[in-house]
Amino acid sequence: MPEVEIEIGGRKFEVSCQEGEEHYLHTAAKMLDEEATVLAAQIGRIPEARMLLMAGLMLADKTAGMQDKLREAEDKLAERDAELARLRDAPPPEAQRIEVPVLPDGVSDALAEIAARAEALAEEVEAKAGA
Repeated sequence: MPEVEIEIGGRKFEVSCQEGEEHYLHTAAKMLDEEATVLAAQIGRIPEARMLLMAGLMLADKTAGMQDKLREAEDKLAERDAELARLRDAPPPEAQRIEVPVLPDGVSDALAEIAARAEALAEEVEAKAGA
């Protein structure tokens, strides 16, 4: 087992850990040291055991808060997953009948004739204006 030296609250400690877990130990020690530093700034120098206990309790409080937030997020995710599954499993909506107005047969012919007359008149006006 590797021996690792960590520093918490300005005090050095030698601890053992499993092979390959040194990084995790350093990360955890850094978190504990940050809490101990806050305590030392607020209270001043306190006995080692009390400092470690209070810093550990502060971390435990933060961890409990994060677990509550994680649980809330997991509950919301489960709700969304259930809603998604419900929507996927729901039958497709019924087809709706949509009526599209249809022009009577003679209307398009009449409109085409009116357009042709308008074009003819426009040509006559242009011809007279050009003369």
